Amino acid sequence: MQAYIGCSGWHYDDWRGRFYPPELPRSRWLDYYVERFRTVELNNTFYRLPTEAAVAGWLRKASPGFLFAVKGSRYVTHIIRLKESEESVHTFCSRVEGLGPHLGPVLWQLPPSLHRDDARLRDFLSVLPSDFSHVIEFRHASWWTEPVYELLRQYGVAFCIYDMEATSTPVVSTADFTYVRFHGPEARYAGKYGTSLLREWADRIKEEGSELSRTFVYFNNDINAHAVENAEQFKTLLGSP
Repeated sequence: MQAYIGCSGWHYDDWRGRFYPPELPRSRWLDYYVERFRTVELNNTFYRLPTEAAVAGWLRKASPGFLFAVKGSRYVTHIIRLKESEESVHTFCSRVEGLGPHLGPVLWQLPPSLHRDDARLRDFLSVLPSDFSHVIEFRHASWWTEPVYELLRQYGVAFCIYDMEATSTPVVSTADFTYVRFHGPEARYAGKYGTSLLREWADRIKEEGSELSRTFVYFNNDINAHAVENAEQFKTLLGSP
């Protein structure tokens, strides 16, 4: 199993001096990040369709083997809430396809207000381009059930495993890779995970992913650069470069 471990984003002001050297200009932050991690989760793609120039800029920064996970458009997940989404999905995927061999999974994060609806999910899964790796993060627990997992398996779409404010999803595999997000142990996007808890998670991920090709792990507890420290720890625990 190949493990790709990194952070959800890289351009946080409070990382200056904690992760980035104080004198390093913001324009060089991604270069610095890429030297230390082999993947990052792009969050700004959630808010707006990236320009072709932005995609080309990210591509230029990527080192060999580096992968960008890309968060899918909130227009699809939060505005139209997966309904009649084929055109919007294909517009988004066509744009991020410009990342070429550096494109990792596309993450579709559903809002907490969207409860389980198998028919709506099936319709959405049916329009996802099959030549991409897709992940869905279900923020409402009604989705955490075997019939939903089976639907995801039919389309080869991964169930996003996550931990947030002491609430964790089941550890379930529905595709040939796993995708895990750590949003913060005590508060959303804040707090530092302790070594013992990270070790427990590493053991669970190793067990679940032992027969899978890849595991993607992203730390989103970015406040005070805890994400960077925890990601570095997790790389050691999983034996990842």
